[in-house]
Amino acid sequence: MSDTAIALNRFGLGARPGEAPPADPRRWLVAQFDRYQPRPAVLADAPTAVQAGEYLRQYQAIRQDVRQERRAQAPADPSMTDTAMAPASRRPAGPRQVAQADDTPLTETERMRQALRRQGQGLYTRSIGLRMNAALTAPAPFVERLVHFWANHFAVSADGMRVTPLAGPFEFEAIRPHVLGSFRDMLFAVEQHPAMLAFLDQAQSVGPNSVFAQFAAQRPVATQRKFGLNENLAREILELHTLGVRTGYTQADVTEFARAMTGWTIAGLGRGAGRGQGGAPGSFQFAPRLHEPGARTILGKSYPQEGVAQAAAVLDMLAVHPSTARHIATKLVRHFVADDPPPAAVARVEAAFLQSNGDLPTVYRALIAAPEAWGAQATKFKTPWDWSVSALRALGITEFGTPQTVGLLQQLGQPVWRPGSPAGWDDVAASWAGPDAVLRRVEAAERFANRVGQVIDPRARAAELFPGGASAATTQAIARAESPPQGLALLLVSPDFLRR
Repeated sequence: MSDTAIALNRFGLGARPGEAPPADPRRWLVAQFDRYQPRPAVLADAPTAVQAGEYLRQYQAIRQDVRQERRAQAPADPSMTDTAMAPASRRPAGPRQVAQADDTPLTETERMRQALRRQGQGLYTRSIGLRMNAALTAPAPFVERLVHFWANHFAVSADGMRVTPLAGPFEFEAIRPHVLGSFRDMLFAVEQHPAMLAFLDQAQSVGPNSVFAQFAAQRPVATQRKFGLNENLAREILELHTLGVRTGYTQADVTEFARAMTGWTIAGLGRGAGRGQGGAPGSFQFAPRLHEPGARTILGKSYPQEGVAQAAAVLDMLAVHPSTARHIATKLVRHFVADDPPPAAVARVEAAFLQSNGDLPTVYRALIAAPEAWGAQATKFKTPWDWSVSALRALGITEFGTPQTVGLLQQLGQPVWRPGSPAGWDDVAASWAGPDAVLRRVEAAERFANRVGQVIDPRARAAELFPGGASAATTQAIARAESPPQGLALLLVSPDFLRR
């Protein structure tokens, strides 16, 4: 790969036909800091967390009504089994039914619940389409790739109705505005976003000695509901978002941090909502009644702050911790340079993080300046998302339909915002380069080529996509193709194109 091809493909999202290649690749990457648009026109009307929060508030109310109706029916209706009575998120997967198991019609409340579920799914899929079209038209593709990197680093997974409509707003509101700011500011935006609070169950966490817990303990035993401390968010912040695994923190640190974070919830949705310091449903709220009183000791340091300031002080410490610098540097180098990150490149990026207190543009400049990032061999295998975006850009497509985007990424094995784990999607070739996965890309490439292949000369397009020349094997395969669509399909699944 030439330096120009590296800038376009390894750092960017892939070349687009008709655009002049950068004369100075490194300067072209840095100049994108001034061209990046946190809220481009294509995202102007994107769903917001507040909109999703209002939907979730309605859904939560309707779901409660459904439960009450079913409880009222239960004594007289033996068909209401444990499975039917279970919350939707815990039922066995299967097709949506328009009638109950005994074929009796759904109640009006249940029809409303199903309509709201479709509305929440609609917010999710609409956001996916907007994300794709933003990538296809991005004026700063390097920074756009960084948005995707950070969204995967701070991963949420839209596998339940409380997270599904919030996944898009999470990236649009917590990641995009802060990708060129400080790591500290992004960290706060992420951990206080309702998508993260819902995904890792922080909105339901209650301090054992909080005002809420003391009040609940006075209720009759028969009316008491289960509640307690939830450590999910605290653990993932330490293990995934900041310090990284095996960096010296203990289970006691996790528990103490979880106690410090009690009270961080979602206005209108979490336990204790409506009685704290918050705004519209779907916005961050601190609920003092849920907060565990007292000082906390984390990583050997005491935090006597009260209320929301206690966990905030811990985040301030974590944002500039040396282990955080090493963890972030390693992940950035793995994403942009090689599956096995070169230690020298990691050290340069780590030093930039520490010296700048996590100023992200400074960190990115160190990444661009690393000689290891400009190795001629294409060492990174594209994820399905990377490949899809670069393939559509290569074909000159600037708008791709939402259903097509959702279906494509499902077919390729990387549904958007659904990694299924707080660790996000894997960023190494071993996870994506299997024979079956490549075959799926071949099938998608054939569909793309049949759609536009008759008007594109694959040999000329290869020259545009790979400044400095495609490999001899790719050039020869295209030359031997029986038709322009076949040549274009071969280009899209060539080793040159599958890697960056």
